[in-house]
Amino acid sequence: MNAPSPSRPNLLRLALAALPALVRCSAVWAVIVAGAIAPLEASAQENANQPLTMKLPDGLAAGPEHWTSPEGLSSSLQVMLLMTVLSLAPAILLMTTCFVRIVVVLGLLRQAIGTQQLPPSQVITALALFVTLLVMAPVWKQVYTDGVAPYTNREVSLEQAWEQGVRPIRRFMSMQIERAQNSDDVWLLMQYAPAQEPPKTYDDVPLTVLLPAYMLSELKVAFLIGFQIYLPFLILDMVVASVMVSMGMLMLPPVLISLPFKLLLFVLCDGWHLIVGMLIESIEPFS
Repeated sequence: MNAPSPSRPNLLRLALAALPALVRCSAVWAVIVAGAIAPLEASAQENANQPLTMKLPDGLAAGPEHWTSPEGLSSSLQVMLLMTVLSLAPAILLMTTCFVRIVVVLGLLRQAIGTQQLPPSQVITALALFVTLLVMAPVWKQVYTDGVAPYTNREVSLEQAWEQGVRPIRRFMSMQIERAQNSDDVWLLMQYAPAQEPPKTYDDVPLTVLLPAYMLSELKVAFLIGFQIYLPFLILDMVVASVMVSMGMLMLPPVLISLPFKLLLFVLCDGWHLIVGMLIESIEPFS
């Protein structure tokens, strides 16, 4: 059997009786919370009233007069040279590798096929970078072993680390110039170099001469490979154009008809495999 429910007047009396206790509890909790928040607000106000201070390095805080003084000018020039080297470091690193040859050949291949912007430039650049990493891995490994590792271990000075680290890169560039038989570029640029004795070996050639000579050699080799790639596609364009002229289809562009046949020929011949293999074989292996 269910108990009888209390009447509404009884519930009202109970609520009025419990109201003073609730008020006292809420007042106690308000005092506790206020005591906990007060120190935080005081510390926040103290920190907000304090001015923001920033300590500059002594060289920067000295002002323009110190920057242009004989003592500060050397440090300013060092900072400027360091920023210049850091901004040009990726380009300098790529220009001393086989990246130039690979990216130029892949660009000529895209033009020979006639696919306009396919593959995209990002894909061609990424493929050239990965192939360059594969070819240049032994060179960079020796650079690290001969130059970077001894310098980090404080075994050699900075000048010695530079000489030992540059030696493998210099050897790689000279090997490619000799294989392509483009040593005339070295002698061409030596005529405009500061007066010095004629070099007997590539070790005697300054880097200011060897670097542009190496780039000229790479561009020559890349254009020769591109010419060989262009020939089959050019013949296919000529065949398609002659057939269309004989059929009287003068208003239809021959490139529109020859493009599917170019793609089919390139895929059937496994063109990407042949192109990448030819590029790697054209580079003198570093040993």
